[in-house]
Amino acid sequence: MKSSPLLLAGLVAGPASAAGLVNVTVPRLPVAEYHRPYVAGWIEPAGGGAAQTLFVWYDVKKGGNEPGTKWLADLRAWWRKGGRSLKMPADGISGATRPPGVHQVPLPANLKPGAYTLYVEAARETGGRELVSVPLAIPAKAASATGKGELGAVAVTVR
Repeated sequence: MKSSPLLLAGLVAGPASAAGLVNVTVPRLPVAEYHRPYVAGWIEPAGGGAAQTLFVWYDVKKGGNEPGTKWLADLRAWWRKGGRSLKMPADGISGATRPPGVHQVPLPANLKPGAYTLYVEAARETGGRELVSVPLAIPAKAASATGKGELGAVAVTVR
């Protein structure tokens, strides 16, 4: 999936120029062998249309015969929506896996008024997979949903 220059400009410029913020909670799970999840987030028009990847967090330092990008296909919904055609690393979009906690990602500044669905998907080694969807409208104040395992709260604040 190719990202538009406007999308990248909105992401690189940071929250000041963003249409809003996405707060993604990565929970600390009570398991014997904890691995940070791979997480991807994207937004689509509610009536259908091209998906725009907002962020991808994966093991960027994994090398050898099995680089971290090999496991991006485990983010199945994102992979099918365009992740497979996105060359990694993707400037302003991709980065290292995140530790447990709340992490902020800006929404693109170029979002036009309308209905959208934000998707956040997580997959973890020796863990599970989870896809959380958050319907939102631009302009709006807020929207949220909560995962049941691999993801915690996913909250959107729109400016």
